[in-house]
Amino acid sequence: MRLPGTRYQEPGWEEVRKLLGQCSLAALRAGAPAHPDSDPQARADALERYVEAMAAALHALRRTARAQAPGNAYGDSVFELALSLLFELQARPADWHALCEALDGVDRGGADDGLLRKKVNDMYALLRDRVDADNYQAACGRPCSANRMYAYRMLDTAYGEIARLFADWERHRDQVGAILGRELAGVPIEVRQLRGIGGCRPEWVLRWSATRARFGPGPGPLHTRSKRFASLKDQPERIGAMLAEIGEYQVLSDNRDRDWLQDLDDAAVWMEDYWRVLQESVDAAVPGPDRILEARQDALDADACDADARDPAAAGVDPDDAQADCAAQDGLGAAGDGQALAAAARLEAIALAVALPPGYMQAAAHAEEAGGWVARALRDAGLPVRLAVYARVLGAADDAYPDAWRDPASGELPTMRQLAALAQVSLPTLRKRRDAAIDKLVAIERPAAIEQPGAAPIRRSG
Repeated sequence: MRLPGTRYQEPGWEEVRKLLGQCSLAALRAGAPAHPDSDPQARADALERYVEAMAAALHALRRTARAQAPGNAYGDSVFELALSLLFELQARPADWHALCEALDGVDRGGADDGLLRKKVNDMYALLRDRVDADNYQAACGRPCSANRMYAYRMLDTAYGEIARLFADWERHRDQVGAILGRELAGVPIEVRQLRGIGGCRPEWVLRWSATRARFGPGPGPLHTRSKRFASLKDQPERIGAMLAEIGEYQVLSDNRDRDWLQDLDDAAVWMEDYWRVLQESVDAAVPGPDRILEARQDALDADACDADARDPAAAGVDPDDAQADCAAQDGLGAAGDGQALAAAARLEAIALAVALPPGYMQAAAHAEEAGGWVARALRDAGLPVRLAVYARVLGAADDAYPDAWRDPASGELPTMRQLAALAQVSLPTLRKRRDAAIDKLVAIERPAAIEQPGAAPIRRSG
């Protein structure tokens, strides 16, 4: 049986009880509990000695099969449940005092093991119900006593007996008929309908308890003189509510976090890799503080730069561009180089923001023919403006465009919005600069067109 906050109400309790009884025999024989008339300090000292002896005995048996067996559906082992209940005893000395009174006058050295086990089992059985009742109140906010927890467990046991009888109804035809309140003429439909404790009807529990005197070893729990279940006698509504509560929480907790087990394993593997990488970095670290090495120019780059500066025409590079490149390389490590790197990083971020590949501006500028008359005429306008001019005059998908100019997604030149973002201006501003650049080209070409009558002047498309 599982209820919110409970840990000791499942079948694993039997192994917990046996482990506690086994360890208690040695602890009680080694040190007798305090006499009932002893002062409170003597009782507290006796309880402390008992807890220490029990903890040592439990730890000595923690590797046994019984201690490692599962104690409940939440992953607690029998050893863990026994140890935690032992510490609960230390926090609730009233149960220890009751055990001392029960063992008063009993010779622990020569007493029967069965008697000592019974006294200890009674103490821990009451303690577990009190602990689970308190945890149930904390989890649900509803009042609960140890006696009510015992009633929950009785109803769970009653359901188990009813389910067993229903599963073998042919051998227990008379008792099943008495529980259902009718004679059985065939397979009862209730046998197939009973899927869980939530489907168990309260009248079945009452009739099952009544049939125990006739078909069982004695009267049922609801038909005895005991007052423990007096609140449930002839109370089918209360019984039904308690059965429904047990069934509802059982459905909620049946998955046992199976959906999250894979995530748990993945997280554990990730943490192992994380700590492994950290350890490897520590092992590979060099002594002394961390240092960032100074950026130095490669010797081959320096020689190539000197050769291009001496004869830029032979290298096929524009003289002004060669001098600018050499000046940029010579300035590595200076403040200007840091600004250039920051600008390049900013352009890459802008390109990614408008769905263009990183490094688009650098690749497009490199692919542009520096010796072309349009590039020379619009050198100060900037690459985005020149691309806007090409798109306006020749269209966005001309075959003459290099691949570095094209947007990989469309196979054409970037749109005006993308070019405006690359130029870091607004769209109307880019249109104005594009139109001004076209006017500049028209003004430059018009004399040449007059000298060459067959040449067609540049006109704005559209």
